Amino acid sequence: MTILPRTAIALALLALATGPACSDDTSTSNEGGSGGSGPIGGGGSVPTTGGAPPSDGGGGGTGGIGGSGGSFENVDPLEGIGDVTTISDEFDFTEGAVWVPALGVVRFSDIPNNRIHELDPGSGEITIWREPSNNTNGNGLAPDGDIVMCEHSGRRVSRSPATGPVDATSVADTYEGMQFNSPNDVIIRSDGQVYFTDPTYGLEGGNQEIPFQGVFRVDLQGDVHLVGDEYGQPNGIALSPDETKLYVTDSQDGGLYVYDVAADGATGERTLLIDAEPSDGMAVDDAGNLYLTTGAGVEVYRADGTPWGVIVVPQQPANCTFGGADRRTLYITARTGFYAVALNVPGLP
Repeated sequence: MTILPRTAIALALLALATGPACSDDTSTSNEGGSGGSGPIGGGGSVPTTGGAPPSDGGGGGTGGIGGSGGSFENVDPLEGIGDVTTISDEFDFTEGAVWVPALGVVRFSDIPNNRIHELDPGSGEITIWREPSNNTNGNGLAPDGDIVMCEHSGRRVSRSPATGPVDATSVADTYEGMQFNSPNDVIIRSDGQVYFTDPTYGLEGGNQEIPFQGVFRVDLQGDVHLVGDEYGQPNGIALSPDETKLYVTDSQDGGLYVYDVAADGATGERTLLIDAEPSDGMAVDDAGNLYLTTGAGVEVYRADGTPWGVIVVPQQPANCTFGGADRRTLYITARTGFYAVALNVPGLP
């Protein structure tokens, strides 16, 4: 394995910042993150960008529409994109990248090594932000700037101020008196409500107290609500730009599911949006396009479930998130590696 010198990383990230861009920009008040780990199946047969096409593996169906909008709605996010840049491939299993705009850095987990790392794109320097991390997987960004973390071995969702010493306090650790399995991926609504997935990947022989693998919501009073329990292993989670849709992937049984989200944060019944192969993490851009990490790479779909194409990554990706000053850099965690690519449409952190 190789790791680029800091100067080479910084130059590569500078090149990403000046990569493909659309002149019409928009902003969003939503903050969130991404995470999730576990087995991933092969990718579907969809158009490919940046490498050889994947083998047939199920493809993507169509479903209900949700979350598209803005001036980027008809912009192809993959048109003319460059190569995926390797930032480093010296980790054990990377996950949960999240952009921290107040600091201009991106943080990501190395689950087996029990760390959360921080990359400064300007200098290319990678440091350790939290160690031990309770084997944190997914990370998210709260509206007040706090980092929200899915702790595998801690079996809880925690939060800490993004600046200063790590001071992790519990957001939620039980549901109806039962300890969570191993919280995996998290997204935070602009009003501060927290949505997360809870598969069993991080239990490692521990006692499973909740008799299902679920998706949960923590409201502003700290009460935990069940969103859904119909999953093999719920994993990736994201909100649409207008926060009216909640998306969840199943990394065991496959499929991307969507829930309507009410004004108070409550969710309706789930609907199958994309009959996709098992997917780990995911991200959403300002146009509502969906980025799913699968065995094929990062599969990109319109909000209605029709495919744009695939971003091919040197290693099988686990998760992805948008970052950079213009929010057009897609940071990708993939097994031992951490990667980046510039896209045409900005996205949510």
